[in-house]
Amino acid sequence: MSEAYAQAYFERLDAQGKVVKRLNIQFNPAELSMEKAAQIAEIAIPGIDSPILQFIRGQNEKVTLELFFDTTEQGTGPGAAPVTTRTNEFYALVKMSGREHAPPRCRFGWGAEFPGLVHQAGEVIGARKAFDCVVESIRQKFTLFSPEGVPLRATLAVSLREYKSLETQLQQLNLQSADHTRVHIVQRGETLPQIAYIAYQDPAKWRLIAQANGLLRPRELQPGMVLELPPERT
Repeated sequence: MSEAYAQAYFERLDAQGKVVKRLNIQFNPAELSMEKAAQIAEIAIPGIDSPILQFIRGQNEKVTLELFFDTTEQGTGPGAAPVTTRTNEFYALVKMSGREHAPPRCRFGWGAEFPGLVHQAGEVIGARKAFDCVVESIRQKFTLFSPEGVPLRATLAVSLREYKSLETQLQQLNLQSADHTRVHIVQRGETLPQIAYIAYQDPAKWRLIAQANGLLRPRELQPGMVLELPPERT
């Protein structure tokens, strides 16, 4: 009894995320590399042993892979089929779309589930089915030619960056539910109402911050002060 074979695929999407075209991958990639990072700022405060680390933002997840294409099964002599008939549509994914004025959105999938998890408000809610992305770069390398100079084999080194709309990210993060204590480094000119608006979308909650930090004179904030932002009371 033969095992089920899952074919990797690319889909070109429109601006609404609907599939416009499915691109056929001739051979599944031998490996996938995945990378996710966060941007961390160092806040220098005189007199302490090491700087305070403050999370700025996450960075897009990155997936890199190599795709192999070959047309030698159609012959290698006169009239051989160029491998570019299979690679051109992939190479075009990094080029600007005339309608959207940007490279198109894509989806890369392989099997019923794609490596990685879907999070909602910090909790894992399931496995993702595919990787929605934009193509950051493609490097095309031809490795075999016919006597007439027709390219017959090619390897594409593809770099993908995760695509998530603002609406999707806000739904997944659920930032409105401030259910944990955070910190804020006071910047020059900031006031407690401003900080409360950033933290809770409500400047009137400045008293919550003042009480949590024992501030007797809330107007006398100093740059570099580290304030705790307690969970929002309901």
